[in-house]
Amino acid sequence: MAFETSKDVLDWYEKQERTLTDEFIDSIPWSEVRSTPLDDRLIPVLLYMRDVEVLTEMYHRELRRTPTGRDPVIAKFMERWGVEEVTHGQIIDRFLNEAGHRTPEDWQRQTHRGVPVSYHTSTYLLTSLTNLLGSCFTATHMAFGAIHEMSTGQAYRRMKDIAAHPVLSTILDGIIREEAAHTHFYRSVARIELAKCKAAQKVARKVVDTFWRPVGQGSLAKERTEYCIAMLFGDETGEGVDVLDRTVTKRAHQLPGFEGLDKTTHRFRDICRRLYPITTAASLLFSIDLYAVV
Repeated sequence: MAFETSKDVLDWYEKQERTLTDEFIDSIPWSEVRSTPLDDRLIPVLLYMRDVEVLTEMYHRELRRTPTGRDPVIAKFMERWGVEEVTHGQIIDRFLNEAGHRTPEDWQRQTHRGVPVSYHTSTYLLTSLTNLLGSCFTATHMAFGAIHEMSTGQAYRRMKDIAAHPVLSTILDGIIREEAAHTHFYRSVARIELAKCKAAQKVARKVVDTFWRPVGQGSLAKERTEYCIAMLFGDETGEGVDVLDRTVTKRAHQLPGFEGLDKTTHRFRDICRRLYPITTAASLLFSIDLYAVV
């Protein structure tokens, strides 16, 4: 589907019905969650996914200070995007509790409180500097977001395949459908904005090449990020990273000015080579004092 303006993309997005409605959530067979065992090594990954999703509230506040956040079309998308992402985190948390992995009632507050001060400081400075980029930042933000959304979608798909848990699969299918709509929005607007001028392409390429990090790293501990990547994409054959290369890196190459950018693949491959195989003892380390890891 070809779009000519960001408003065209927004019109398409607003026609997409939500998947994770109250009716959908109520229809999930929660009583059957414990009927299927869940690998304990996946618990830190689900906790990480949950925390990244609920921190969207923080990311949304930050982005409102940027040229993109003041764009009425993109701001309208971000309002719904923020609500959907938080719902993803909340439903993952419910699954964990139904599976017997009890989380604190104030886990959302603890997640926000655990974000290091250094992250808030650097983010404030960076979002302030984005005003110097003006319209170029929109292309940068959308390209950056597209890579994040694509890698997030693949992480959920890998989780579904590895866990092979029927109830979790139902939940993840719903999340994946909403994430796919987010991805399509980001990629479509990025393509439109990047095609406007070579300057936008150069700025976006430089920023992504310099500052891109896996989703959640920085606001959450690097050790947690790398554990999740190795757990989901690490294997003896390298197939997990090959899938990421095809579904994220190669698709990012289709954006104007992003030909040959392989940072995502290289980062994931390096992490998997260093940390795979992951032991059960390692997963327990990440589960003991989750909110103290910053």
